[in-house]
Amino acid sequence: MPGWSTAVLYKESSGAHREKTSAAEVLTVTMKTLQALTLLAVGLFVAQGSEENSLHQFRQMILCVLPNSWPIWDYADYGCYCGLGGCGTPVDDLDRCCQVHDNCYGEAEKVAECNFYQYPYNTLYKYQCDKENKTITCNSDNGKCAMFVCECDRKAAECFSRSHYNPKHKHLPKERCHC
Repeated sequence: MPGWSTAVLYKESSGAHREKTSAAEVLTVTMKTLQALTLLAVGLFVAQGSEENSLHQFRQMILCVLPNSWPIWDYADYGCYCGLGGCGTPVDDLDRCCQVHDNCYGEAEKVAECNFYQYPYNTLYKYQCDKENKTITCNSDNGKCAMFVCECDRKAAECFSRSHYNPKHKHLPKERCHC
């Protein structure tokens, strides 16, 4: 190839023998790797680019039953279970709602229809919000996985609406959870 040196690289093999690899072979492998990474990045961008995802839907459900709340702010790091991960003993009823929600998502992962593409956190579902009565109904035409995840989110949102929010449990140090 014009402009390329004829340097010879060596691949290590299992023995003392070293195998010659040309710059063209290295370039081919590098290009294939770059193509694969580009496809992966584009796929992730498209998947993330959707405004609508199950976490957004869960947030909207919470707003249906608690219209004056700030779900991302209020529940993203509350107690031992609200937010990423969760362990130990829930600090109050609201934290227990998050524990039950986490466990529900764990059960959703066992539903045969909840495969890699329909993981609880990215499974879209259909539901109705009755703002006047502050109730949520999951649509009967949801698939099995979508219905399971919708019910997890509905029950958690309604549980939040029945529970007291204690600002002292926001940003709770994990040592207090006895994990």
